[in-house]
Amino acid sequence: MGFSISNAALRLVSGAFILNSGIGKLHLPPEHAAGLQASAQRVIPQAGKLTPEQFGRSLSASEIALGVFLLTPFVPSRLAGLALGVFSGGLLATYLKTPGMTEPGSIRPTPAGTAMSKDIWLAGIAAALVFHRRRPARIRHTGLPSQNPG
Repeated sequence: MGFSISNAALRLVSGAFILNSGIGKLHLPPEHAAGLQASAQRVIPQAGKLTPEQFGRSLSASEIALGVFLLTPFVPSRLAGLALGVFSGGLLATYLKTPGMTEPGSIRPTPAGTAMSKDIWLAGIAAALVFHRRRPARIRHTGLPSQNPG
């Protein structure tokens, strides 16, 4: 398995950010939870079956769990990247499906959409974690003749 400083850095940055976001949502006012729920319903219609309070608690718990998952060192980076990819995909789908967030006929953000569009960095981190390839171990040259026949 091994340890990669680059993967650790990516996981630390994204995990700490998401964990902090989830902790910040622990005591969401119902009207703020309802606004987040309305946005989430555009991508996940089943979110509308919850009360705003239930949705806020679920969102907070999900973000805290994902943040901890990313920060846990024994979780394989590819698995952490897949989880982050699902989460960031949901954020990006919400951005794209929310009216007024993008320029007409484009994915470019409007001034109102800039705050949501910046979450694309999480998708980039997810891709880096999933597709990171380890370099093969270097063969040390000993100066001795090869022992391999043929």
